[in-house]
Amino acid sequence: MCRHGRDDLAQSNPPFMSGVPELLLLRLLDQQEMYGYELVRSIRRATAEAISLGEGVIYPVLHGLEKSGSLKSKRKAVGGRTRVYYSLTAKGRRRLVQLQDDWQRIQTGVATALQGASHA
Repeated sequence: MCRHGRDDLAQSNPPFMSGVPELLLLRLLDQQEMYGYELVRSIRRATAEAISLGEGVIYPVLHGLEKSGSLKSKRKAVGGRTRVYYSLTAKGRRRLVQLQDDWQRIQTGVATALQGASHA
């Protein structure tokens, strides 16, 4: 959910948020392996609390990325609990580069349109 006193963008405008969870997960997992709830917290921190995605969003994306071969997982015992840690594969790194390029192009296009709107 986005926190700016507005409706949750993920719920009120699903196309706007399309691809965002995948991009954020791949970016964070490119830095280090993490488990699900750690990713939930890391997304909040990495986006300065602008985006908050719950476990109900994160886990289906993680499972889909693992099924597609972009992630691999392994179970680790930590403090008497078993956690599933996720990490990027070579395919996941290629997907991350593709998504980053796509988002950079979109960001540039939107910024250009917004600048042009004031001149229209």
